[in-house]
Parts: sequence; C-alpha cells; structure tokens
Amino acid sequence: MTETSNAQWHDEPTDYGQTGKLPRVRPASSEVPNLGSLNITAAATDPELLDLPWHIALEEWPASALAALPRGISRHIVRFAHLGGSVIAVKETGEHIARHEYHMLRKLQRLDVPCVEPVAVISGRATPEGEELDPVLVTRHLKFSLPYRALFSQTLRRDTLTRLIDAQALLLVRLHLVGFYWGDVSLSNTLFRRDAGSFAAYLVDAETGELYPELSTGQREYDLEIARVNIAGELMDLAEGGLIEEKVDPLATSELIMDSYRRLWSELTEQESFELGDRWRVGARIRRLNELGFDVEEYAIKTAANGTQIQLQPKVVDAGHHSRRLLRLTGLDAQENQARRLLNDMDAYRADNNPTLDEEFTAHLWVNEVFEPIVRAVPRELGGKLEPAEVVHEVLEHRWYMSEREDRNVPMAEAVQSYLDDELRHRRDEAEIMLTADAKTIGIDEDSEHRDN
Repeated sequence: MTETSNAQWHDEPTDYGQTGKLPRVRPASSEVPNLGSLNITAAATDPELLDLPWHIALEEWPASALAALPRGISRHIVRFAHLGGSVIAVKETGEHIARHEYHMLRKLQRLDVPCVEPVAVISGRATPEGEELDPVLVTRHLKFSLPYRALFSQTLRRDTLTRLIDAQALLLVRLHLVGFYWGDVSLSNTLFRRDAGSFAAYLVDAETGELYPELSTGQREYDLEIARVNIAGELMDLAEGGLIEEKVDPLATSELIMDSYRRLWSELTEQESFELGDRWRVGARIRRLNELGFDVEEYAIKTAANGTQIQLQPKVVDAGHHSRRLLRLTGLDAQENQARRLLNDMDAYRADNNPTLDEEFTAHLWVNEVFEPIVRAVPRELGGKLEPAEVVHEVLEHRWYMSEREDRNVPMAEAVQSYLDDELRHRRDEAEIMLTADAKTIGIDEDSEHRDN
C-alpha cells in the first residue's frame, strides 16, 4: 500500500542494562519523519505489519482488518488484528509511552516474567490528507488467554474470583522479585490462562512500570494497595451489572490479594531461625518453595555465636520449578500447575510399570503412551477448546472421578471418550478467533472504555 511504502525499520537499542524509564528524547526538526512515512521499531522485521491500515485511526479500522476477541477495559483505544498466523493487539498511545512500554516488556521477557510479547512501536502515522495519527504499540496476543471478564458466561463465582486473585498475587510477587514496580495493578491489566484448575496470570499493560535493582518495602506495599483498590472497583462494577454472585463482597474479596501476596512473599524471602538439631527444616523449607513452584538456586545459612541456632535465608528464588522439570524430561512446555499434575501422573506411571527404569526413559514412554494418545484423540473441530496440557490434565481428573464413582479402574480410552462427549464438546473455544463474552459483559466493557477515553 502506498501509505507504508516509505516505512523505516529500526532495531531495538541494545541498552539492556538500562533500568527505569527511557529518556524522553525530542528529535531535532531535521529529524522529524515525514508524516507519510512510518517509523517501525521492532525486535524482528515482519513485513506483514505493512499490510495493516496504519493510515486510518485505530477506532475506525474496518472489520476486515480486525480479529473479534473479547477486550478488557483500557484507557486507550485497543483493537485486535490478524498478523500472519497469529493475532496482535494494537494500542494507540503517546510515542514516549509506547516506547517505554515496549522496552519494559522486552526486559521482562528477558527476566522470564509472564507478560505479553512486544512486537513493535509504529510512529509517523498519518492520514492520506496529512493529518497526524497517534503512534501505536503492537503486542502479540497470548494464545488461550482471556481477560477476567470473559472467563464466565453468566455469573462469576466466588471460588473462581479467589483463584484469579491468587494468580494475580503470584504474578505481583514475581514482578517484585525482579525489581519491577507496576504502578497500575488490576485484573483489567492482566490476562489469564487456565492452569490445571487454577489460573496463570500474565502482565498486559506495563506503561506505568519501572524496573529497579531492588524494590523497597514501601514500593511493594504501594503496588499492593493499588491492587486492592483497583480490584475492589472492578468487582463493584461487576456487582452493579449482576455479573458476580450476590454473596460476594467486593471490598472483602479485594482484601484477599493482600493476604495471598504477603503469605507468598514471606515464604520466599523471610529469614528462618531454628535449633541446631532441627537441620531437617532446611530441606523442608526448600520443599515448600518447590511446592509453590519456585527453585532455590542459592541460600545462606548462619549459625549463632553460641552454636545453638541456625538462620536460613533463601538468596535466589526462581519460579517455574515443575515447568522446568517437565520441559527437561519431556520437551513439553506447560503452566506450573499443569506441569505439577502431569509430573504426578508420570511418577505414578513409572511406579505402576517399572520403578527401576531410568526417569528420562520413563518420561519418554509416558509421553508416547499417555500424553500423545490423549491429544491425538481430540477431534479437529474440538482442538481450539483448550490447550493440550490442560486437556490432558482434565482427562486425568475425569478418569479419577469416573473410577471413584464406578468403583473400578476405568481404562484410559474409555475415560478419554467420556471426557470428549460429556465435557470438552460443551466447552467454548478458547483458541478460536471468534470468542464471545456474555452480552451484558460486552456492554459494560464498551461503556467503560468510552468513559475512560
């Protein structure tokens, strides 16, 4: 298209050590780009970006360019579009904000924090008449993820809310451990993926974020207070629309993130003292952290001057303990709770078949004889319902409940067919482009978006 024929591509700057916001650099007049040319900052050149209608204001993009995904609440105009075989989110904002958020997301990715993938910052947009348009930040949509408002069809139950808030607390802890101050913590700024009966949370909006070598207690507590206030407001909004159970108290429920965060932060970072004879508590502390999904790569032990007490302090704590073990053994990439569930089944498979076999060899057999047959059994038309690891987890749970109900060991093939017919076939697609939220939810989202813009 002629409007993008003069696009200029810029590689991402390699200032990886820089923390905090990028400096606000105003170009000299000779450096101001022609309004008819695009300036694209991206980690990789993707020519298909040029096919999108950047010469049109985002709010007016034609339906042919859009992907129909449920949107959360945003202060900005946000639209989803097709890009090759994936879907991208496009957000109109100021250039400095877009570049800052792009670099924050890049740095969080390098720190292995759950967040959306930044694709590009595009500036220099203009209409054919020469009217300047706002720059945009482009991120890749996280497959199988949904905003919290699209996780229900009628009313959001209290136990689902609790699991969402627990996932939000875990995400906030992981961000704070790497020194990231969010500044705008909310359910609306998060995407959720199903994770073996729970949820995994991913950061979506990083425009207010700052990255520091380490956060102070005051910074962490302020982020936590922002989370509490924002979540309370979001739940009040849902309650007003009749979209959560009547017994849910928005204010009391919002307090849950404070308790969940502080329990987890204490377990991960608090110094523990115990008697010299209780050295078993070192291993117990590490096992508790592993159960929470974290690895301790280093810890410090100090003995008291009189030699009667030990002080234990975890030093480097990394998330994804079970995910990394599953990936190492099988090559399967799964969420943390999914990985824990699959590893438990793998261990049971090894104990039932040949407990003397090498763990890596047993893992290979389990993938070939359990995981892959379940995934292959899902018909093509049901393939977009859930991601494969979640399907396998649900089949294993379904088989356990069937066996308990019928008081017999239900064969795997029978359990798979029962699950497909009775459960999966009635689930809505979470990977398909045409995802539909409840009509009342869509109305609230659109009204809120217009109020905030």
